[in-house]
Amino acid sequence: MGKIIAICMSKKKGTAKKRVPSALLLENHGLEQDAHAGTWHRQVSLLSLQKIEAFRAKGAIAPYGCFGENLVVDGIDFAALPVGTRLSCNGILLEISQIGKECHDKCQIYHTMGECIMPTQGVFAMVLRGGRIQEGDDMRLSSGEEG
Repeated sequence: MGKIIAICMSKKKGTAKKRVPSALLLENHGLEQDAHAGTWHRQVSLLSLQKIEAFRAKGAIAPYGCFGENLVVDGIDFAALPVGTRLSCNGILLEISQIGKECHDKCQIYHTMGECIMPTQGVFAMVLRGGRIQEGDDMRLSSGEEG
């Protein structure tokens, strides 16, 4: 089981995501008012807290949201899960749809550190069932039947 440490969103593409205490996840869309939400396979981005902390240990100044992630979760290694894995939280149901991504334009972190973890450690999910989440909520692997 994991715990949501941070929820981040941005209203415009190309800007850093800012931390918010709670958010509404809309079915087949993503976080309400997030610029990257929409009817496609990358509705929500997730990153493991442990991967952020390991990157910070290398000297990176990396506030939550700087990798473009929507959800930072403690206790789940997302990059180790296969596409199709389902995650549940407060009745919300997510399904991992993509692991990693190609970064065509290198981000500020890449230019500072020479690397970025989102392309290899971040995952993307579709929202199969929406609802409200907040920092501190539990997240777990799901069969899709429970909430």
